[in-house]
Amino acid sequence: MKKKYTLLLFLLATIFQSPISAQTKKTTHYHWKQFVMGADLSFVNQIEDYGGVYKVNGKPQEVYSIFKANGCNNIRVRLWCNPEWVKDIAAGKLYSDLYDAEKTMRRAKKAGMSVNLDLHYSDDWADPNKQLTPEAWKNLPLHILKDSVYNYTLAVLNYFKKKNLVPEMIQVGNETNFGMLWPVGKVVNDSDSSWKNFGDLLNSGIKAVRDFSKKSTIKPQIIIHVAQLQFAPWWTKKITTVGGVTDFDILGLSHYYKWSTVHPMQEVGDTIRFLKSTYGKKVMVVEAAFPWTFDGADNYNNLFGDPKELIGYKTGKQEQLDYLINLTQTIINAGGSGIMYWEPAWITSPMKDRWGKGSSWENAALFDFEGNALPGMGFMKYRYKFSKK
Repeated sequence: MKKKYTLLLFLLATIFQSPISAQTKKTTHYHWKQFVMGADLSFVNQIEDYGGVYKVNGKPQEVYSIFKANGCNNIRVRLWCNPEWVKDIAAGKLYSDLYDAEKTMRRAKKAGMSVNLDLHYSDDWADPNKQLTPEAWKNLPLHILKDSVYNYTLAVLNYFKKKNLVPEMIQVGNETNFGMLWPVGKVVNDSDSSWKNFGDLLNSGIKAVRDFSKKSTIKPQIIIHVAQLQFAPWWTKKITTVGGVTDFDILGLSHYYKWSTVHPMQEVGDTIRFLKSTYGKKVMVVEAAFPWTFDGADNYNNLFGDPKELIGYKTGKQEQLDYLINLTQTIINAGGSGIMYWEPAWITSPMKDRWGKGSSWENAALFDFEGNALPGMGFMKYRYKFSKK
């Protein structure tokens, strides 16, 4: 009788199993060496200084703990050389400088996550349309600028080594579609000489990382970075052949549907698969995002602001999760090595940047307008299908 009673309890527990328990069985936590589930939290220190609060079901929680609990295994952090301009909009404080990056990296390591240090090689934002040479390096000729890149990269890594914060990954440049450290390292009219200059600068940063790694237990994997998949095949061919840049570990891609002409997931996968097979390097999406609404929480215009830009997708809390799961599985199927969400914690707050107050990204964050973690956060711990090798 006892056996029948025990069996009955088991069957009832199975039949009336809660959705939460069922969902738990579909989740897992990946090690970053298996597949990177990353988040760029470069704004968090500043947002929290301005009163931003992160929550789970209405209860405030430590933001790194929230990401860790949801499967995040890597934190990406940007580093500007000397961003003095930030003081004008941040009550005299600096952010995204060496010491702010140190704080972010310390929080990430304490939470048990790896780090991707994103070197912009600029005092300001670096992207395809803007690669300003740091003020301290202005007007330097190429041969001295190469030394500056080498010495700066090495000094940054040695500083973090002393703090026991060596990053597991390091980006040598950020979205360098048309070069870096303009005008010396700018790609001009597809000319071979400009690609050579750009390549020399990248190789200087890469050499610094390799030289550092000779005496470091943690040997940072080197990422070079191009924005948008439609540019990646052209860019990678140019930088590896004409630019002579071959000693890197990971080809990093930004993929935002808003700025991409590669929309169907089949084409996304085909592009990643081509890059991986052609160059024999790991391929990783180091920036991606998707909006959960087109509403706003403040008067700062959102960058994802037009529903017409969805191009075949719908928006919503569940739709954000579905899109991210679909994108991540596509990356995995194509042999990619990871995905990083750009500024998932850029919630609205009294924080200012150069263009507005609040956030231009709060509708594409992984938190709602009250700071609560959204279902989309769960894409990092979803149980994906990996091919057996």
